[in-house]
Amino acid sequence: MEAGKLTPPPADDELVVSSSLDALPQVIDFVRQACSQAGLANQVSFACELATDEACTNIIEHAYAGRSDGVIRVACWHDRDTFVVQLHDQGTPFDPAAVREPPLTDDLAGRPLGGLGMHFMRSLMDEVRFDFDPVTGNTVTMTKRL
Repeated sequence: MEAGKLTPPPADDELVVSSSLDALPQVIDFVRQACSQAGLANQVSFACELATDEACTNIIEHAYAGRSDGVIRVACWHDRDTFVVQLHDQGTPFDPAAVREPPLTDDLAGRPLGGLGMHFMRSLMDEVRFDFDPVTGNTVTMTKRL
């Protein structure tokens, strides 16, 4: 493997689900099983599961605007020192740089609901990368160093 280049898994190592919140448990189970097969510690596995939950929820609520007729492809793989979760969709792209950091020090009672997904993803994983292509769609790649 070249430095900095991630090799994706074979096509049969992916899960394809609808863009429905009802699909989240299936996605999390898929990631949990991949973490277990990779021998990850429970704490690392939990971080990958929570980051994936947040990423999928964002895809469903924002890229697909809550529509359940979209498709999300989920792939997980690892090598010696890296575990990767990759999500792919055909929804509306967005500008990650436009997502502001949430006001974490504000009083909880005055905070609006939501807005922490990107913060959690970036806090829980070592790298979060977004790629947008008008033909192939949107891909979020989250990496955890082992």
